[in-house]
Amino acid sequence: MPAQVSCSIAQQVATVTLDNPERRNAVSFRLLGELEDVLGHLEADRSVRVIVLTGSGSSFCVGADLAAPPELRSLRGDSYEEDSARLRTASHVAQRLHSMPQVTVAAINGACAGAGLSLALAADLRIASEAAVFNTAFLSAGLPGDLGGVWFLTRLLGAARARELFLLPEKFDARRAAELGLVTSVAAADAFGALTDRVTARLATAAPLAARAMKQNLLAAQTLPLADYLGGEVDRMVRCFHTEDAREAAAAFLERRRPVFAGR
Repeated sequence: MPAQVSCSIAQQVATVTLDNPERRNAVSFRLLGELEDVLGHLEADRSVRVIVLTGSGSSFCVGADLAAPPELRSLRGDSYEEDSARLRTASHVAQRLHSMPQVTVAAINGACAGAGLSLALAADLRIASEAAVFNTAFLSAGLPGDLGGVWFLTRLLGAARARELFLLPEKFDARRAAELGLVTSVAAADAFGALTDRVTARLATAAPLAARAMKQNLLAAQTLPLADYLGGEVDRMVRCFHTEDAREAAAAFLERRRPVFAGR
């Protein structure tokens, strides 16, 4: 049976593709397991600076595959205990995507709904094609949500907007997503690949140690009180200040050239 998640690496950017276009890249227990395995390998690869998550075909991910056979689903209805255990396992992938050391980008090429939207929200940045359509979708299916979608959206857009989007689910397009602050950039479908390349190239050429430290700052800022946060921030700032990359950045500024970072 062919894999449902593929990965390619070029110029320090890993592109992870949900690859089940016949089912519009719908989430299954198997797909999430494959995604977790791929992300685990990338997390340990110091040569990878940026991770892009996208979908094959015309969709990003339409959420749970409700038509999948029971053995491929996280929620199978066999028992509360079994369903809970599988969904907790499946939820790990959203946590990993959110907290892994590399910068992560959701390149939303098409329909993005339900659990697929949760995965997109777990990334650090989101960019979208004009072909993208969004929907929280859960309540329409009689469900409250999974894979951390409510948690991510509340922190991204605020409690009031999260309540609106989850309690009053409806489709909205990429321009509306940009207005909401859900995505940072939108491009026409035929220019979306170029937009993705521009964003990832900019991230991949940034100082990698500083980018990782900044991501740690951003994660810590979500949960720690200021006094506790500042200690870690100071440590990461000083450690990065003592790197070759920081010296290269200063020299490049004075010499009016682009810096070249080696990750040291």
